[in-house]
Amino acid sequence: MNSIKVLTNGLVKENPTFVLLLGMCPTLATTTSLVNGLSMGLSTTFVLICSNIAVSLIKKLTPDAVRIPVFVVVIASFVTVLQMCLAAYFPSVNDSLGLYIPLIVVNCIILGRAEAFACKNGAFMSLLDGVGTGLGFTLALSLLGMVRELLGSGCIMGTRILPESGSMLFFILPPGAFVTLGFLIAAVNRLRSDK
Repeated sequence: MNSIKVLTNGLVKENPTFVLLLGMCPTLATTTSLVNGLSMGLSTTFVLICSNIAVSLIKKLTPDAVRIPVFVVVIASFVTVLQMCLAAYFPSVNDSLGLYIPLIVVNCIILGRAEAFACKNGAFMSLLDGVGTGLGFTLALSLLGMVRELLGSGCIMGTRILPESGSMLFFILPPGAFVTLGFLIAAVNRLRSDK
């Protein structure tokens, strides 16, 4: 299997957000700003990489009857480490993402990659798959957060881009997440169909 293909697969061809439509709960709930989207994406990427490597290393030791529960325990362990690190070193990010950090445990992207890829491949390829899929997820959340923040508040990371009169609160609210995501998915589908 080509390592470059594995690495880039999650970025474009099988982007978890724009193509596969996985992980919609954190995608819609945490992307009110670029910082939140980036933070959630990087947090998920960390768990995805670590769990992919761990699952690939223990795949032969895990009986089929308990495979999924073992994967969930592995993922939960890395989420716990992540949440403790965020609480200690990045308390504002931990407070901002709140409940969505523990919910990474049940994120279908991570469990899906463990089941579909990591338990069938070696540690290095699983690492590359985790990096590619995680970066694709992070890119999607960051883009969605940036667009919502720009249109909703007229700022990006605290820097005013649009005049205050141009801000549309709708995009910061939950319905704005659906609308923005819909337009971004349409744009990605258009770009993919042109190739």
